Amino acid sequence: MSGTKTFIFGAGYSAKAFARTNTDFGAFAGTTRTAKKFDSLRADAIRPLLFGGASTPEIEAALAETTHLVVSIAPDDAGDPVLNVAKETIRDRMPRLEWIGYLSTVGVYGDQGGNWVDEASECRPVSRRSALRLDAEREWQALAHEAGRPLAILRLSGIYGPGRNAFVNLANGTARRLVKPGQVFNRIHRDDIAGALRHLAERKRGGIYNVTDDMPSPPQDVVAYAASLMGIEPPPETDFATAQLSPMARSFYGENKRVSNAALKAAGYALRFPDYRAALGHMWAEGDWAEGEARSPIKRS
Repeated sequence: MSGTKTFIFGAGYSAKAFARTNTDFGAFAGTTRTAKKFDSLRADAIRPLLFGGASTPEIEAALAETTHLVVSIAPDDAGDPVLNVAKETIRDRMPRLEWIGYLSTVGVYGDQGGNWVDEASECRPVSRRSALRLDAEREWQALAHEAGRPLAILRLSGIYGPGRNAFVNLANGTARRLVKPGQVFNRIHRDDIAGALRHLAERKRGGIYNVTDDMPSPPQDVVAYAASLMGIEPPPETDFATAQLSPMARSFYGENKRVSNAALKAAGYALRFPDYRAALGHMWAEGDWAEGEARSPIKRS
C-alpha cells in the first residue's frame, strides 16, 4: 500500500506502535508537542511535526496528501485541539482522505455497577475528562458526516504493554494490590490497539468499537500474576476504603463495568492478547516488558 499516507495527531505510546508495526501500510507522519521527541518518532518510522494547538504550513501540506487520519489527542476545556484548528481543512481540503480513526475511551460509559456494556449502551460519563471525550466523539461524527468519510471511534480500555505494566511497577516498587470488592477493569495491550487500527483502516470501516480484552478482572489479580511470573512475593493487599490515593487514582475506582468487544470481533479482528495472562506471559518470556528502559533491580519483599 505504497500510496497510503497516514497522519497521526498525537503520536504517543499507542499511535507510535501503530506506525512501527505497520511500515508496509505506507508512510506515516505524526505530531508531537516538543522537538525533543523528533528522534524517537523517526525511530518509529514517523515523520515528526510540531503541533502545539495551532496549525502550520507543514501540517497543512501533510494533511493535503493524507489518506488515513488518526487522532490521539485528548480534548480539554477548550474543546478538541484538532477540531479547533483543522476542522475546515479536514472537511474541505483533504481530497485524498479515505478514513478517520479517533482514539477515545471506555470511560464514556461511566459507572455501570459492574454490568456488561457494549457500543449500544447508554453513555453516562462520571469524570470531566470522559464527558469531554464523549463531546469530542460527537463532534467528530458530525464532521465525518459533513466530509462524507468513514469514521471509526475506538473506545480503549486501560492501556498497557512494554514499559507500562505490572512488571515495571513491581520492579520499581510502586505496585499496589488495592482491593475493592466487586471491582473489575478491562485492559488492552498496546499491540492490539495497533492491530485494531490497521484492521479498521485497511478496510475503511466506520462505526464505534470497544477495543478491549476478553477478561475484565480485579486489578490486584494482575499484580499477583505478574509477581508469580517474576518469582517474587506480591505486595500485600490494601483495602481501597482506607488507602491513600490521589483524587484521580480514586476516581478510576468509581467506575465499574465489564466491556464487551463483540463488535470488534464481528468486524473480523482477532485479539493478539485476549487477556492479561496471555500478554504478561508473552512479555515475560520475550523479555520485552521494560521496552529498552534501564531495568531496575527487582525489589523483593
